[in-house]
Amino acid sequence: MKDYKLYALFALGRLIQGSVSADSRYLKLLYRYRMGKKLNLNDPQTFNEKLQWLKLYDRNPLYTRLVDKYEVRKYIAETIGEQYLIPLLGVWNSFDEIDFERLPNQFVLKCTHDSGGLVICKDKSKLDLKQARRKINHCIKKNYFYNTREWPYKNVKPRIIAEQFIKDDIDDDLKDYKLICFNGEVKCTFVCTNRHTGAGLHMTFYDNDWRVMPFERHYPKESVPIRRPAHFEKMKEIAEQLSSRMALVRIDFYEVKGKLYFGEVTFYPGSGFEEFTPDSYDYLLGSWINLSKVHQTT
Repeated sequence: MKDYKLYALFALGRLIQGSVSADSRYLKLLYRYRMGKKLNLNDPQTFNEKLQWLKLYDRNPLYTRLVDKYEVRKYIAETIGEQYLIPLLGVWNSFDEIDFERLPNQFVLKCTHDSGGLVICKDKSKLDLKQARRKINHCIKKNYFYNTREWPYKNVKPRIIAEQFIKDDIDDDLKDYKLICFNGEVKCTFVCTNRHTGAGLHMTFYDNDWRVMPFERHYPKESVPIRRPAHFEKMKEIAEQLSSRMALVRIDFYEVKGKLYFGEVTFYPGSGFEEFTPDSYDYLLGSWINLSKVHQTT
């Protein structure tokens, strides 16, 4: 069922944008609607509040390169080495430029400038090209910035990349290890599971000793603890290297067939609109973000 009030807010957001003050007014309206409470930007305390503050005032131009799914590959190769990159199969400006004959039987298409523009092909003979074109063309026309003010996406060039399809040998559910770095230090990790299964997305948080943390954030956690990844210490080392001098950033990894792969960089997990249960953990994780070191943009 469509949320018409939310769509109306998104439409309003396109009208009142172009300055920090306008974005601030819009985020206060959206936060009130999505979270059911007032957004405190003068003295933010919670994780979700501080993410909204960071959208407005932490404007490091490097962030645009890091959220670009094509450009970030160059940065990763330069910073930690190309051995951590999922092999690239091609990059294009439009869907019609893609030569599917030259792609392998399995691959993944991604839009470089958003979140969600994804087509997973496990068997090229069964790929519905019309549906794939419809999805990619819909996503490539969108600017991910406008709805939730994640400003690094605003000036990313819309492109399409194809990467090698990777699969976990243990089961078909490719686990996504997401390390959250607070001022350059990994403090917790969450694992996304069942993303592409009928069970629905699950999100389980772990501390640095790989103990399940006693809270949920919007999505339920798994009832059985997930095995600690073999490369967890290396993940933490790389994440802290990449997050140096950043107030808050999430660095994602995959572990497949004994090999560690970089996933993506995210500056606003859940866009700062995902509730914690219990609510006290919104405050706890918020206390780990030190905003005093952020060079504010006005």
